Parts: sequence; C-alpha cells; structure tokens
Amino acid sequence: METRKVQVTGGSTYTVSLPKKWATENDVSSGTVVEFHAENDLLLLQPQKEDNHTEGSLDVTGLTDDQDLIRAVMTMYVSGFDIITLETDRMTAEQRRTIRDATQGLVGLEVIEETGDRIVLQDLLDSSELSIENAITRMRLVSLAMLEDAVEALLTDDEQLAQDVIERDDDVDRLWYMTSRVFRTVLRNPTAADEVGFKRETCFDYQSSARQLERIADHANKIAALSLEVEQIPASVITPLRELQTEASIVPDTAMDALLGGEGDDPVGMANSARAHLDVVDEKARAVGTIIRDLDPQLAQVLGLVVDSLSRTADYGANIAESALQKAAPRP
Repeated sequence: METRKVQVTGGSTYTVSLPKKWATENDVSSGTVVEFHAENDLLLLQPQKEDNHTEGSLDVTGLTDDQDLIRAVMTMYVSGFDIITLETDRMTAEQRRTIRDATQGLVGLEVIEETGDRIVLQDLLDSSELSIENAITRMRLVSLAMLEDAVEALLTDDEQLAQDVIERDDDVDRLWYMTSRVFRTVLRNPTAADEVGFKRETCFDYQSSARQLERIADHANKIAALSLEVEQIPASVITPLRELQTEASIVPDTAMDALLGGEGDDPVGMANSARAHLDVVDEKARAVGTIIRDLDPQLAQVLGLVVDSLSRTADYGANIAESALQKAAPRP
C-alpha cells in the first residue's frame, strides 16, 4: 500500500499524485483521461477506455465432449467477456452445433462470425439494459411456480405438466447465468456498477439469492422427473404433500419479500419470519415421512426424495433470508 498527501492548489482544487508503477502498468501518462467512481468514503479511479468491450479467446481443440464445450462457452460468458472467440485448427459441424445450442441458452449472446477455424460470439446487450433485480424477480416467480406444478404433476399423474416444468428449468438457468455475468462484471468494472444502478454489495446479495432460486428450480425439475416414474399416488399422502409444498414455498417467498422490500417494509422482520417458518416445514416433513414409511418400498423411496427436495427448498429460502438480513444491516 502506498500513501499520498492531498495538496490544495489554486485555493480550491485538491490534488494528489498517482503511483508511478501503477500509472506505467496502466498506460497512464500526461493527457490521459481517467474516470472517478465514488462509493461512500471510497474513490475508485481507472483509465477511461475508448472501447468498453472486453474480448477473450479460447482454444477448444481438445473439447470434443458436448458438455465440456457448453461449459466453456458459459464460463466465458459468466466471466464477463463481451466478445468471445472460440478457436481450433478445424471447427467440426458437431462443435458448431453445440456452440450454437449453448449460445441460445444465454441472454444477449449471438454468433457474429464463423470461419473454418473459429466462431466469434458477442454479447449484444450492455449492462445498462440488464436489470439484475428484474432477473431475480422473474426467477422467483418461475421457480416457485415450477415447484407447485411439479408437485401437482406428481399427485395427479399429469405427464404433460411434468414435461412443462422440466422445460421451464432452462429459463431459470438462463437468468442465473445472466445474473452471475452482471455480478462479475460489476466486481471488475466500477463503470458497470454505475450502469446497473446498485452497489456492489447489493449485487452480491442478489447474485447469492439467485443461486438459491436456481437450486429451487433444480429440485422442482427433479420432482417433475420423479413424477414420471410413478403412477397413482395414495390418497393418504396427497393432502399432506400439498401442504408441505405450500409451507416450504412460504420460506423463499417471504425471504424474497424481505430482500426486495421497498421503503416502509420491515425486511428484518420478514427475514426472521421466513427463518422461523423452517420449524413448520420440518414438522410437516416428519408427518409426511411417517405416512410414506408404510407404502410400497419403491414408491416410498420416490416420495422420500420429493420430501427431501421440498425441505431443501425451505433451506434455500432461509439462505435468501440471510442475504436479506445482510442487505438490511447498517453499514459500518
């Protein structure tokens, strides 16, 4: 850490010198324009860039497995690159198809160039057009609706509804990747934080909560898939399972109210209420567990997994409540 003394010139202008090593490493010289970003008692400085696009390239020669290639595209996207060049000696038709499929699952990313040895992707949306708050609000609605529909598909043997839930998981994943991208961009670039409109701490709370919502959607997907393995559910377990789903959903729903609450709301009270509701969920889960123990072993195993997923949903809601408490806490 280096220190500098602030000086006053001309009677009203505060000046401070820049460390020479930092200036040299960042090509700052006489006449360079720099940007200042104020965050409470912090003042961040960075050289102004003519082109704000961040470019990155990746050699995908050894990535022959579809999932590895998809994961590579998603990693570059989440890392915050605006222009992504994927290179290899010869791009196969299968690699091209996999890259295009991965691109379709990511908000704003499009193929802008293709040659025999590379594909160039570009994010066509800038940070000011992406609302991290709108994204997690949408994730909340979709994931909790998926959970309700997944349980309904299980209890009514509705295969069409189950398939619909499974398909909706892609929508939540798309929003999750977008949220993670915005968060990492905000960490790296103070200008992006200004464009997003939230402090970096708030973006962290939102990104952490988005992760919990993505996990809830995954469990809804899991329940929907399990519903395709069984047929008729005994009447004795239908009402208890519906009640468990309702009670489990209350935790993340209340926690999200606390996280996104506006002026006049009581985020601390709502977050504590969400956490306290875990006891109700645990009691309901134990009651359902007692009932399914007397069922056919194979059916009991499936329903046990469903109960576990609903209990985990409540746990993820409690994690969101923790983020809401952190967001509401006084700043030092």
